[in-house]
Amino acid sequence: MSGFTLHDLEAIIATRVTSGDASSWTARLVAGGMDKATKKLGEEAVEAVIAALGEGRGALVAEAADLLYHLLVVLRMRDISVDDVLAELERRTAQSGLEEKAGRREN
Repeated sequence: MSGFTLHDLEAIIATRVTSGDASSWTARLVAGGMDKATKKLGEEAVEAVIAALGEGRGALVAEAADLLYHLLVVLRMRDISVDDVLAELERRTAQSGLEEKAGRREN
């Protein structure tokens, strides 16, 4: 198992966002604004679904990696950390999934 974590990826993204490196996809994606970043996130989500439905394991692994990367870029642009997302997941796991989902409808 790899020692690489989402926190590691989050740190790499943070560095690249501020690098000013014209050859950095991350810097270019962020410079393109939220519309560009979220469009790319949506494309990656669709590609992950397609891979899950009909392509091999390797394709899904690759698409999942792309999806996680683009999600972390969008989260960075909104100043939301991996820890913020993990805290929300932890909060949700304190109850059953059905109870948690029902509670979201009330809000």
